[in-house]
Amino acid sequence: MRTAAAAESENPNLLGGDVNGGAATLRQTAFRPVARWNPYRTPLAGVYLCSASTTPGGGVHGMCGVAAAEAALKERFERGSAPAQLRRRR
Repeated sequence: MRTAAAAESENPNLLGGDVNGGAATLRQTAFRPVARWNPYRTPLAGVYLCSASTTPGGGVHGMCGVAAAEAALKERFERGSAPAQLRRRR
């Protein structure tokens, strides 16, 4: 366990201990970290962001990773062609 000040002292990007990154605005909530069609994709092939700094934000536990994994699977396997165990059940 650490305080917000301790977190910031270890990593200057965690201003006040904030792990979400970015502003707490409606625009940032919908378009974090950048405004683009797939916010989880990076310029590096096969590398995706799944941190609290991505949509829908750190308060929605685990959903950043779920969305990044779905984005990766959609790119790797065209829609509908992923193995059955990897397809999202609805």
